[in-house]
Amino acid sequence: MHNTLKNTVEKYIQNNSSLTVAVSGGVDSVTLSVFLSNKINCYRLNVAHAISSAVPREATQRVKSLAKKYNWNLHILNAGELQDPKYISNPINRCYYCKTNLYSSISKTIPGQIFSGANLDDLKDFRPGLEAAKNSSVIHPFIEAKMDKKAVRKLAMNLGLSAISELPSSPCLSSRIQTGINITSDLLKKIDEVEIKIRNIIPNSDVRCRWLKKGVVIEFNEPNIDKLENIYKSQIISFTGKTFELSKEFISIKKYKKGSAFIGKKEGVTNG
Repeated sequence: MHNTLKNTVEKYIQNNSSLTVAVSGGVDSVTLSVFLSNKINCYRLNVAHAISSAVPREATQRVKSLAKKYNWNLHILNAGELQDPKYISNPINRCYYCKTNLYSSISKTIPGQIFSGANLDDLKDFRPGLEAAKNSSVIHPFIEAKMDKKAVRKLAMNLGLSAISELPSSPCLSSRIQTGINITSDLLKKIDEVEIKIRNIIPNSDVRCRWLKKGVVIEFNEPNIDKLENIYKSQIISFTGKTFELSKEFISIKKYKKGSAFIGKKEGVTNG
Protein backbone atom coordinates (compact mmCIF):
# COMPACT_ATOMS: atom_id res chain seq x y z
CA MET A 1 0.00 0.00 0.00
CA HIS A 2 2.78 2.42 0.95
CA ASN A 3 4.70 1.61 -2.22
CA THR A 4 1.57 2.28 -4.26
CA LEU A 5 1.20 5.66 -2.56
CA LYS A 6 4.87 6.47 -3.10
CA ASN A 7 4.66 5.55 -6.78
CA THR A 8 1.52 7.64 -7.15
CA VAL A 9 3.15 10.71 -5.64
CA GLU A 10 6.47 10.30 -7.46
CA LYS A 11 4.60 10.23 -10.77
CA TYR A 12 3.40 13.78 -10.16
CA ILE A 13 6.66 15.03 -8.66
CA GLN A 14 8.53 14.13 -11.83
CA ASN A 15 6.21 16.32 -13.89
CA ASN A 16 5.96 19.34 -11.59
CA SER A 17 8.49 21.90 -10.42
CA SER A 18 6.85 22.05 -7.01
CA LEU A 19 3.89 20.66 -5.12
CA THR A 20 1.68 21.91 -2.32
CA VAL A 21 -0.39 19.93 0.16
CA ALA A 22 -3.56 21.65 1.32
CA VAL A 23 -3.47 20.86 5.05
CA SER A 24 -6.51 21.31 7.27
CA GLY A 25 -4.84 19.90 10.36
CA GLY A 26 -6.79 16.65 10.30
CA VAL A 27 -5.43 13.12 10.10
CA ASP A 28 -5.61 12.79 6.29
CA SER A 29 -3.77 15.90 5.13
CA VAL A 30 -1.27 15.77 8.00
CA THR A 31 -0.43 12.13 7.32
CA LEU A 32 0.05 12.83 3.61
CA SER A 33 2.42 15.71 4.38
CA VAL A 34 4.48 13.68 6.85
CA PHE A 35 4.62 10.77 4.40
CA LEU A 36 6.03 13.12 1.77
CA SER A 37 8.53 14.51 4.25
CA ASN A 38 9.77 11.06 5.26
CA LYS A 39 9.59 9.01 2.08
CA ILE A 40 10.28 11.36 -0.80
CA ASN A 41 12.81 14.07 -1.59
CA CYS A 42 10.61 16.96 -0.59
CA TYR A 43 12.77 20.01 -1.14
CA ARG A 44 9.86 21.29 -3.25
CA LEU A 45 7.13 20.50 -0.71
CA ASN A 46 4.91 23.38 0.30
CA VAL A 47 2.19 23.08 2.90
CA ALA A 48 -0.74 25.48 2.74
CA HIS A 49 -3.07 26.03 5.69
CA ALA A 50 -6.01 28.40 5.55
CA ILE A 51 -6.99 30.30 8.66
CA SER A 52 -10.39 31.80 9.37
CA SER A 53 -13.05 31.62 12.04
CA ALA A 54 -14.26 28.41 10.38
CA VAL A 55 -11.00 26.61 11.16
CA PRO A 56 -10.63 25.26 14.72
CA ARG A 57 -7.80 26.97 16.58
CA GLU A 58 -6.47 23.58 17.70
CA ALA A 59 -6.05 22.54 14.06
CA THR A 60 -3.99 25.64 13.24
CA GLN A 61 -1.80 25.13 16.30
CA ARG A 62 -1.25 21.50 15.29
CA VAL A 63 -0.19 22.45 11.75
CA LYS A 64 2.24 25.10 12.97
CA SER A 65 3.82 22.67 15.43
CA LEU A 66 4.21 19.93 12.82
CA ALA A 67 5.62 22.40 10.28
CA LYS A 68 8.47 23.19 12.67
CA LYS A 69 9.09 19.53 13.44
CA TYR A 70 9.19 18.38 9.80
CA ASN A 71 10.64 21.58 8.34
CA TRP A 72 7.72 22.17 5.99
CA ASN A 73 7.60 25.28 3.87
CA LEU A 74 4.39 26.45 5.56
CA HIS A 75 2.13 29.03 3.95
CA ILE A 76 -0.63 30.47 6.15
CA LEU A 77 -3.42 31.79 3.95
CA ASN A 78 -6.72 33.57 4.31
CA ALA A 79 -8.86 31.91 1.65
CA GLY A 80 -11.53 34.58 2.00
CA GLU A 81 -14.56 32.29 2.19
CA LEU A 82 -16.16 34.51 4.83
CA GLN A 83 -16.21 37.32 2.30
CA ASP A 84 -18.05 35.13 -0.22
CA PRO A 85 -21.85 35.72 -0.08
CA LYS A 86 -22.50 32.27 -1.57
CA TYR A 87 -20.56 30.62 1.25
CA ILE A 88 -22.04 32.83 3.95
CA SER A 89 -25.59 31.92 2.90
CA ASN A 90 -24.76 28.31 3.90
CA PRO A 91 -26.39 26.33 1.06
CA ILE A 92 -26.24 22.54 0.80
CA ASN A 93 -23.11 22.82 -1.36
CA ARG A 94 -21.36 25.28 0.96
CA CYS A 95 -18.18 23.17 0.82
CA TYR A 96 -17.91 23.81 -2.91
CA TYR A 97 -17.49 27.53 -2.31
CA CYS A 98 -15.11 26.94 0.57
CA LYS A 99 -12.79 24.73 -1.47
CA THR A 100 -13.08 26.94 -4.54
CA ASN A 101 -11.83 29.89 -2.48
CA LEU A 102 -9.11 27.75 -0.89
CA TYR A 103 -7.67 26.32 -4.10
CA SER A 104 -7.87 29.69 -5.83
CA SER A 105 -5.94 31.28 -2.99
CA ILE A 106 -3.28 28.55 -3.05
CA SER A 107 -2.87 28.80 -6.83
CA LYS A 108 -2.40 32.57 -6.66
CA THR A 109 0.17 32.28 -3.89
CA ILE A 110 2.13 29.09 -4.64
CA PRO A 111 2.84 27.75 -8.14
CA GLY A 112 2.73 24.04 -8.87
CA GLN A 113 0.52 21.00 -8.29
CA ILE A 114 -1.91 20.93 -5.36
CA PHE A 115 -2.46 17.72 -3.38
CA SER A 116 -5.33 17.02 -0.99
CA GLY A 117 -5.72 14.40 1.73
CA ALA A 118 -9.08 13.12 0.49
CA ASN A 119 -9.40 9.35 0.86
CA LEU A 120 -11.51 6.63 -0.71
CA ASP A 121 -14.27 6.92 1.90
CA ASP A 122 -14.90 10.53 0.83
CA LEU A 123 -16.25 9.23 -2.47
CA LYS A 124 -19.13 7.56 -0.61
CA ASP A 125 -20.47 10.87 0.75
CA PHE A 126 -21.86 14.00 -0.85
CA ARG A 127 -18.67 16.06 -1.09
CA PRO A 128 -19.12 19.28 -3.10
CA GLY A 129 -15.51 20.13 -2.31
CA LEU A 130 -14.39 17.33 -4.62
CA GLU A 131 -16.04 19.11 -7.54
CA ALA A 132 -14.12 22.27 -6.64
CA ALA A 133 -10.94 20.19 -6.49
CA LYS A 134 -11.66 18.78 -9.94
CA ASN A 135 -12.12 22.29 -11.33
CA SER A 136 -8.73 23.26 -9.91
CA SER A 137 -6.97 20.06 -11.08
CA VAL A 138 -6.21 19.01 -7.49
CA ILE A 139 -4.70 15.54 -7.04
CA HIS A 140 -5.87 13.10 -4.33
CA PRO A 141 -2.99 10.61 -3.77
CA PHE A 142 -4.85 8.51 -1.19
CA ILE A 143 -7.77 8.02 -3.56
CA GLU A 144 -5.47 7.06 -6.44
CA ALA A 145 -3.68 4.62 -4.13
CA LYS A 146 -7.06 3.10 -3.12
CA MET A 147 -6.62 4.06 0.54
CA ASP A 148 -9.62 4.55 2.81
CA LYS A 149 -9.73 6.24 6.23
CA LYS A 150 -8.68 3.05 8.01
CA ALA A 151 -5.64 2.72 5.76
CA VAL A 152 -4.70 6.38 6.33
CA ARG A 153 -4.89 5.92 10.10
CA LYS A 154 -2.70 2.82 9.82
CA LEU A 155 -0.18 4.77 7.75
CA ALA A 156 -0.17 7.51 10.40
CA MET A 157 0.65 4.90 13.05
CA ASN A 158 3.48 3.51 10.91
CA LEU A 159 4.88 7.02 10.56
CA GLY A 160 4.99 7.45 14.33
CA LEU A 161 1.93 9.69 14.42
CA SER A 162 0.00 7.78 17.07
CA ALA A 163 -1.81 10.86 18.43
CA ILE A 164 -2.66 12.05 14.92
CA SER A 165 -3.92 8.60 13.93
CA GLU A 166 -6.52 8.75 16.70
CA LEU A 167 -7.85 12.20 15.87
CA PRO A 168 -11.62 12.12 15.29
CA SER A 169 -12.89 13.42 11.98
CA SER A 170 -13.53 17.13 12.35
CA PRO A 171 -14.96 19.08 9.41
CA CYS A 172 -14.77 22.86 9.48
CA LEU A 173 -16.81 24.68 12.11
CA SER A 174 -19.30 25.89 9.52
CA SER A 175 -20.56 22.30 9.31
CA ARG A 176 -21.99 22.81 12.81
CA ILE A 177 -24.42 25.48 11.58
CA GLN A 178 -27.77 24.32 10.24
CA THR A 179 -28.16 24.63 6.49
CA GLY A 180 -29.69 27.96 5.49
CA ILE A 181 -28.60 29.86 8.60
CA ASN A 182 -26.09 32.55 7.67
CA ILE A 183 -22.50 31.88 8.73
CA THR A 184 -20.85 34.63 10.76
CA SER A 185 -17.41 34.92 12.27
CA ASP A 186 -18.90 35.61 15.71
CA LEU A 187 -21.00 32.45 15.62
CA LEU A 188 -18.05 30.31 14.51
CA LYS A 189 -15.85 31.67 17.31
CA LYS A 190 -18.49 30.78 19.89
CA ILE A 191 -18.81 27.25 18.52
CA ASP A 192 -15.04 26.80 18.65
CA GLU A 193 -14.89 28.20 22.18
CA VAL A 194 -17.50 25.74 23.45
CA GLU A 195 -15.82 22.73 21.83
CA ILE A 196 -12.42 23.71 23.25
CA LYS A 197 -13.91 24.06 26.74
CA ILE A 198 -15.53 20.65 26.47
CA ARG A 199 -12.26 19.01 25.42
CA ASN A 200 -10.54 20.71 28.34
CA ILE A 201 -13.05 19.02 30.67
CA ILE A 202 -13.13 15.71 28.79
CA PRO A 203 -9.85 15.28 26.85
CA ASN A 204 -9.98 13.87 23.31
CA SER A 205 -13.75 14.17 23.14
CA ASP A 206 -15.31 13.65 19.73
CA VAL A 207 -17.77 16.50 20.11
CA ARG A 208 -19.83 18.83 17.92
CA CYS A 209 -21.49 22.04 19.04
CA ARG A 210 -24.45 22.43 16.67
CA TRP A 211 -26.22 25.75 16.07
CA LEU A 212 -29.75 24.89 14.95
CA LYS A 213 -32.93 26.91 14.57
CA LYS A 214 -34.30 25.25 17.69
CA GLY A 215 -31.20 26.05 19.76
CA VAL A 216 -27.80 24.54 20.55
CA VAL A 217 -27.19 20.80 20.54
CA ILE A 218 -23.97 19.38 21.96
CA GLU A 219 -23.29 16.02 20.34
CA PHE A 220 -20.87 13.39 21.63
CA ASN A 221 -19.76 10.43 19.62
CA GLU A 222 -19.80 7.05 21.35
CA PRO A 223 -18.41 6.06 23.78
CA ASN A 224 -17.96 9.60 25.14
CA ILE A 225 -21.61 10.25 25.87
CA ASP A 226 -21.85 7.10 28.01
CA LYS A 227 -19.02 8.40 30.20
CA LEU A 228 -20.60 11.81 30.65
CA GLU A 229 -21.40 12.34 34.30
CA ASN A 230 -24.18 14.66 35.42
CA ILE A 231 -21.67 17.15 36.81
CA TYR A 232 -20.10 17.46 33.38
CA LYS A 233 -23.49 17.86 31.72
CA SER A 234 -24.35 20.65 34.13
CA GLN A 235 -21.05 22.44 33.47
CA ILE A 236 -21.39 22.09 29.71
CA ILE A 237 -24.94 23.43 29.62
CA SER A 238 -23.94 26.31 31.91
CA PHE A 239 -20.97 27.63 29.92
CA THR A 240 -22.68 26.94 26.59
CA GLY A 241 -25.61 29.07 27.72
CA LYS A 242 -23.29 31.89 28.76
CA THR A 243 -21.34 31.71 25.51
CA PHE A 244 -24.42 31.90 23.29
CA GLU A 245 -26.52 33.95 25.74
CA LEU A 246 -29.22 31.29 25.79
CA SER A 247 -31.29 29.84 28.62
CA LYS A 248 -30.76 26.14 29.36
CA GLU A 249 -34.05 25.00 27.80
CA PHE A 250 -32.53 25.83 24.40
CA ILE A 251 -29.47 23.64 25.02
CA SER A 252 -29.39 19.85 24.85
CA ILE A 253 -26.80 17.06 24.91
CA LYS A 254 -27.26 14.14 22.55
CA LYS A 255 -25.46 11.27 20.86
CA TYR A 256 -23.58 12.30 17.72
CA LYS A 257 -25.56 12.00 14.52
CA LYS A 258 -23.74 12.53 11.24
CA GLY A 259 -25.25 15.36 9.21
CA SER A 260 -27.64 16.53 11.93
CA ALA A 261 -27.06 20.19 11.00
CA PHE A 262 -27.79 19.45 7.36
CA ILE A 263 -31.12 20.11 5.72
CA GLY A 264 -31.38 19.32 2.03
CA LYS A 265 -33.04 17.19 -0.58
CA LYS A 266 -29.99 15.46 -2.05
CA GLU A 267 -29.98 11.72 -1.43
CA GLY A 268 -27.13 10.55 0.76
CA VAL A 269 -26.00 14.04 1.76
CA THR A 270 -23.87 14.11 4.87
CA ASN A 271 -22.24 16.94 6.70
CA GLY A 272 -19.91 16.48 9.64
